[in-house]
Amino acid sequence: MKIRSFLLAVVLGASLVSAPAHAAPELSVGVAYDIGGRGDKSFNDASAAGLEKAQKQFDFNLEAVVTDGTSVDREKRIRSLITKKCNPIIAIGAGYAATLQALAVEFPNTQFAIINDASVAALNVTSVVFADTQGAYLAGFSAAQVSKSGKVAMIANPDQADLYKDGFSAGVFASKKKVIPIVKYVSGSYSLATTQVLDAGADVVFAATHGSNSEIFKVIVSRNAKKKGSNIGLINIEPDQYITVTSATKKFLFASVVKRVDKAIYDVIALSVAKKAYLDILDGDAGIYGRRYGITGGGIEFTIRSKELAAMSDSINLAAATAEKILA
Repeated sequence: MKIRSFLLAVVLGASLVSAPAHAAPELSVGVAYDIGGRGDKSFNDASAAGLEKAQKQFDFNLEAVVTDGTSVDREKRIRSLITKKCNPIIAIGAGYAATLQALAVEFPNTQFAIINDASVAALNVTSVVFADTQGAYLAGFSAAQVSKSGKVAMIANPDQADLYKDGFSAGVFASKKKVIPIVKYVSGSYSLATTQVLDAGADVVFAATHGSNSEIFKVIVSRNAKKKGSNIGLINIEPDQYITVTSATKKFLFASVVKRVDKAIYDVIALSVAKKAYLDILDGDAGIYGRRYGITGGGIEFTIRSKELAAMSDSINLAAATAEKILA
């Protein structure tokens, strides 16, 4: 963790001159940001935070590129980092999976890492993923705790059925057996889905969708403006989603499930400094290795934002102890 330096002795004629010089960093880290790069208020920014922390602790060169999102450009960006002798190369987002699957074979001596994806089968690719089900369990538990209507909802994408069954609904029933969980799988309009679950009586919504959930939050804010009594609230996931919260609307954001992407990036670099890499078995049959971050070790956190939930923090902490036993 210390920056290494040395004194270089140079003999000039009869004189011995000792001149301080800093060794060039042994490590060169390459980072391939997803579309938009820094400033996206999502995975790119969270990754950058981890990089900045690592730069304060370790001595390494950093090369960063940003993709326009096309497969051709993704490959071009990764190859540019390989050409610059970067090792490891960290790719931000599942969009790089196909590129790494091909390049990992072509460059077996380069260690790659991919954030938020576990589909690349190669020993030299570290897949960094998060135990989303643990976060969904806490979201369900907390939603049920503060629900006044006795109905809570999860809005999800079609590929997240297990997240609902093993996470959100399990958390709801562990919290209050009489609270009814509703799920809406969406591949189209998030606004319509939000309206439908609110019309069905849900007063707390967990947004598990990929990308921005600003549509969901706008519907919740609009419904609260027309409603008397207790607020309808949102539980979101960071940094998967981003929303604009003002002083007037922040009371409708009850809590956030936080994936510590910054911690994961820092850990990957720390291991690289030690000439190591994560090789936990994520899927032995498929040959996928890396690290799954969960509640244990602080890889997933639950940030409470409402006073009502804050008063129930002891119960939520107990629920977290149950949630961390869920493997995925």
